[in-house]
Amino acid sequence: MRGIKPPVRVIRSGCSSRYGGTSHIISQSSHEDPGPPPPFWEALGEARLEPQPPAPPGAALCLLVSEIIVRAGLPVTSMCGRHIRYTDRRTTSGCFCAAPVINRFTRRASVCAEAYNPDEEDDDTETRVIHPKTDDQRNRLQEACKDILLFKSLDQEQMSQVLDAMFEKLVKCGEHIIDQGDDGDNFYVIDRGTYDIYVKIDGVGRCVGTYDNHGSFGELALMYNTPRAATIVATSVGAIWCLDRATFRRIIVKNNARKRRMYENFIESLPFLKSLELSERLKVVDVIGTKMYRDGEQIIAQGDGAESFFIVETGEVRIAMKSKSKQDAEVNEAVEIARCSRGQYFGELALVTNKPRAASAYAVGNVKCLVMDVQAFERLLGPCMEIMKRNIANYEEQLVALFGTNMDITDSNA
Repeated sequence: MRGIKPPVRVIRSGCSSRYGGTSHIISQSSHEDPGPPPPFWEALGEARLEPQPPAPPGAALCLLVSEIIVRAGLPVTSMCGRHIRYTDRRTTSGCFCAAPVINRFTRRASVCAEAYNPDEEDDDTETRVIHPKTDDQRNRLQEACKDILLFKSLDQEQMSQVLDAMFEKLVKCGEHIIDQGDDGDNFYVIDRGTYDIYVKIDGVGRCVGTYDNHGSFGELALMYNTPRAATIVATSVGAIWCLDRATFRRIIVKNNARKRRMYENFIESLPFLKSLELSERLKVVDVIGTKMYRDGEQIIAQGDGAESFFIVETGEVRIAMKSKSKQDAEVNEAVEIARCSRGQYFGELALVTNKPRAASAYAVGNVKCLVMDVQAFERLLGPCMEIMKRNIANYEEQLVALFGTNMDITDSNA
């Protein structure tokens, strides 16, 4: 009669591999030697598994196989990559059998202590964090933060709160800023210095990249409540700016969630985007940005190259054009041809025709626009292109009524 099987301890690490998915390590501990493993088919027979439905793909199948092995009493020491390794404690050799391929798009598990729901958390009771800074420090911080994508959607007040809450940390050569597997405490922006990025691959830390005097890191652990996915080590003396987890979540995460819901509803209400599928509209929400304009400020200039497409969220925009005809050459005053209000768009003409801007746009009062760059416009708004092209005929009719010609649109030099 065989002895009692030792207790099995299942450890699941939440760090995903560089190829996606989650690696799971299953270990077995015992104070007694269980002896040599039984034949594989006999062990499976002892498990008395009921007939199972078709196996799920990817990581779920890998976990199912591991459960069978554990229940069968096989001494499993590791499971990773594309193989499961069975080893005998009395030998130094092991045999390998092919395992199902882990789904590279499996969502990685979270092992952090607390969960965060930006829809439920109330930030009104949290104290605003302020770390005093000199003028030089604030200027350096603003310069370091100006190209960070996470901050692009923040308004001026929110950005000011972020800058107030960040604090400077001087680092030494060889200092570990974060370590893979640790819980996230801060978001980091590099002020100066060089930093290597290490990721454990098959248990060995390997350098996979370098930050050179600019960049940011540490946001994923805070946004998705997962352990650090890499180790960052300073390779020179330097300085970094740190934003604590509570402020990051209160401002960045909550703001992004709120704006996403708002933009989803706004985008769905736009008639010219009705031809897009739901998934396509959600992609528009992901790539769209916002920009504020003061009264009278020029948004686009006639004759400039086309870089962006605009949708008016709040306020009103005046569209004006200067005629290129000879009789108006001396006057050369811009004539108002249209106004755009909430939900209407402008700036698409140059993108559709691949020509310079045919008109200028000015803010009437304070204006807030949703902005999409030309690459995203061409990639996502293809189904809407016919609607926009039909509007060219309306523009030409307006130009004929105002100037007696439509040459400002058809002329590539306009």
